[in-house]
Amino acid sequence: MTGRSLRIINHLRLVALECRSASRVDLDHACALLLADPADAQMRHAETLMRGFRQAVCKRPVFYRPGTADLSFDEAWLGRLFEAIEQEDKDSFRFLIQSRVPRWTQRNLAFLIRSISEQFHKF
Repeated sequence: MTGRSLRIINHLRLVALECRSASRVDLDHACALLLADPADAQMRHAETLMRGFRQAVCKRPVFYRPGTADLSFDEAWLGRLFEAIEQEDKDSFRFLIQSRVPRWTQRNLAFLIRSISEQFHKF
């Protein structure tokens, strides 16, 4: 996995720790709020992803502590999605999303992942 993808995963691990005790969110509602207020949305994409990830994959996700060298299945899957975006491999991105996420939430999860990837291009 590329260094960029690993940095994003490590950032998501930090966000997951912060969101551990927060309530889960409905991805449809959360994404609609992010689109309604784009000025403040950039800082909330990762938080929304972490709080709604369980809904998207229909099971409890596993995220290791920041700095851990190993990757869980969930982290590796997200890393492959970020790499597909970086390589502009739309077919792989679509396949990865469709292989694991129910149809009704695919668009919202893809939106969040693309937004987070875009934010990391700015750094």
